Amino acid sequence: MADLFSDIINRCKRGDRKAQEAVYNLLAAKMFAVCMRYCRNRPEAEDLLQDGFVTIFTKIEQFQYNGSFEGWARKIFVNHALERYRTESRMAMIDNLESVEYQLTEEENTEEWVAYQLSEADLLKLINDLPQQYRMVFNLYVLDGLSHKEISEKLGISEGTSRSNLLRARGILKKQVNEVTKTIMYKQHANK
Repeated sequence: MADLFSDIINRCKRGDRKAQEAVYNLLAAKMFAVCMRYCRNRPEAEDLLQDGFVTIFTKIEQFQYNGSFEGWARKIFVNHALERYRTESRMAMIDNLESVEYQLTEEENTEEWVAYQLSEADLLKLINDLPQQYRMVFNLYVLDGLSHKEISEKLGISEGTSRSNLLRARGILKKQVNEVTKTIMYKQHANK
């Protein structure tokens, strides 16, 4: 399989349209899922998907077989999402980590954490509903495994801002999960 994929990539490097179509068909669904994590809606994700594949095919010569092609492609999509985010300058980050920590600590004392198994689709919807700046940091830290230092470099923010945005995103998600699970539990009790 790896040799077949290497052959397809080599054909893409020579400009073979059928090979490009094969790469698109192999990666489109996975990369669209990545795009949806960073975009507010489907049309925005579709635009990002298109832009990402254009970049893949124009820069495919840069792929040197050091790691997986899928991982290389994924970085392109994430970087496109981050660049789009920066250029649209929709970022209104929180700079004061201490006030956020205090606020969340107070919320945690009054809010009961209800553990209930939500579907992956429900969790992804909750993440997607986060304010843009929190969603970006949450995705990069939790789902993509970047450090606060790496996030600060990619987004042009301080590490403290990255930490505070992650903390706030987790607080919002915790509250939303509590609300959803309470609704589910109430419906289950009502149906008994």
